[in-house]
Amino acid sequence: VEINFNHRKPTDVIALRLVDELKSVQIDTKKSQVTIGAGLPYQQMEHGEIARHLPALAQAARTVGSPQIRSAGSIGGNLGTCSPAGDALPVLSALDATVNLQSAEASRSVSVHDFMVGVKRNARLPGEIIVSTTLPIVSGWQGYAKVGVRNAMVISVASCCLVVNRANGTIAVALGAVGPTIIRCRETESWLASQMNLKTKATISANLLQEFGDRIANESKPIDDHRSTATYRRHAVSVLARRLLTRANSQ
Repeated sequence: VEINFNHRKPTDVIALRLVDELKSVQIDTKKSQVTIGAGLPYQQMEHGEIARHLPALAQAARTVGSPQIRSAGSIGGNLGTCSPAGDALPVLSALDATVNLQSAEASRSVSVHDFMVGVKRNARLPGEIIVSTTLPIVSGWQGYAKVGVRNAMVISVASCCLVVNRANGTIAVALGAVGPTIIRCRETESWLASQMNLKTKATISANLLQEFGDRIANESKPIDDHRSTATYRRHAVSVLARRLLTRANSQ
């Protein structure tokens, strides 16, 4: 996109989509983790083993663009661009994913929270490529939802990923398109864990659910732009988070 709009004029372009190793998938049940190649198309995340182990990622993958875009787009593209509206990024944040990088000299792994440093800015060093991302297999419930100006083929106006880890009784909530980068709602996560037992499904009172949504909205940092207003975005993430929490305790 930046090349098309003349924001960048590279002298050389390397077609990483032709590197088969970047499309690999490694599922390690002993370590309870999945490593996904940076070039694996979203289309291949919508169903099968990835969807079974990482349902929120599968849900996010299904919302990306059109079938043609999903056949070419990848997590590596989302991470490389680092737009706060990237569909996969809230999922990576909520699951505390690791980004794996490689250069001619060395390889390194970085927490996704340290990798995303600002609006379309990341921690990739010169000469490095994004090789893969590693995500944990969580025992519990996870979901993703977004809202845009239409139902499909749309960039997020607001998005949310919610992960409930039943094994350790914790919750993770990550928001997209409502800040300079993906926002983890850590204050709300800690507050909710103190209000209810997240190790089991439980009925959530209307008051608790409303306060949860209000706290989520307060942690967002949206702006007014050509796609939406800050006021609507705060409202949207509150609604999305409440819907996901309700589903987590009913499914």
